[in-house]
Amino acid sequence: MPLHPDIAQALAGLSAPPPGPLNPEAMRAGEESQVPPVADRLPLHSVEDLTAQTAAGEVPMRVYTPVEADAYGVLVYFHGGAFFLGSLETHDHIARSLARETGLKVVSVGYRLAPEHAFPAGLNDCYAAVRWAAENGETLGWNGTTLAIAGDSSGGTFVAAVAGMAHDDGFRRITHQVMFYPSLDLDFDVDRYPSLRENAVGYGLETAGLKPFNAFYLDSGADPADPRVSPIRRADLTGLPPALIVTGELDPLRDEGELYGRKLKEAGVDATVSRYAGAGHGFVQHFSWIPEYHRAYAETRDFLAH
Repeated sequence: MPLHPDIAQALAGLSAPPPGPLNPEAMRAGEESQVPPVADRLPLHSVEDLTAQTAAGEVPMRVYTPVEADAYGVLVYFHGGAFFLGSLETHDHIARSLARETGLKVVSVGYRLAPEHAFPAGLNDCYAAVRWAAENGETLGWNGTTLAIAGDSSGGTFVAAVAGMAHDDGFRRITHQVMFYPSLDLDFDVDRYPSLRENAVGYGLETAGLKPFNAFYLDSGADPADPRVSPIRRADLTGLPPALIVTGELDPLRDEGELYGRKLKEAGVDATVSRYAGAGHGFVQHFSWIPEYHRAYAETRDFLAH
């Protein structure tokens, strides 16, 4: 189907990006300037910032408690942003919605970004944050059962990579993994997946932008052949946690996410792939106010309940 009319209208109103190379500092400042004041955000029982002492060092986190309860399942969330954008602030609304819809305590991770921090700094922060959550369950009020990980776009890359790292380390506490339109193959050969050509232009994220947007991460030492960078390259997917992979029909990254879901199923993993019609990349972050796309949170809730 065509692009959802509300998304098409929003994209038509966007200004063209400035010419020249990408400027991380300016782009980050632009994103932060769009964050609404706290008073206008989805209310929860509590939202607390902390700095966790982890195996990767000090990692900023934001803990979202949906309601007052004796104990909670925990969801550790990794924000998107092509590994050089995004923050606890820019993705605060996603974490709040995840907490409200799922009833889980959400721990959002302020991992280190490229290019200032070379690979695998950000990935290590995310993995260490999950281990920290399990080790500090009493502090979080964790009920000892659900320990899920979730992320959007490059945060979804980290979800898949962390699931693999945990499995290889013998850390079996992760119960679910949720990936919203993940980037799982950082090769960016335009002939690798049909969606890279089918959805190349006009739907928000464009195929021609993938290389420059991810260059900060790749130039910091992230090798696309490394399964920690391109999780779809992982040779053995057996034993990974159940997965929900949400894709957008008109996203250039659609096919790699759906192929990863098929590979997980072939490896015996309980994997669900859910494609959202009329949606491009980033629809959970930018367009979840549209009822058809807000459903991604309810779908996540239902997946995490089993």
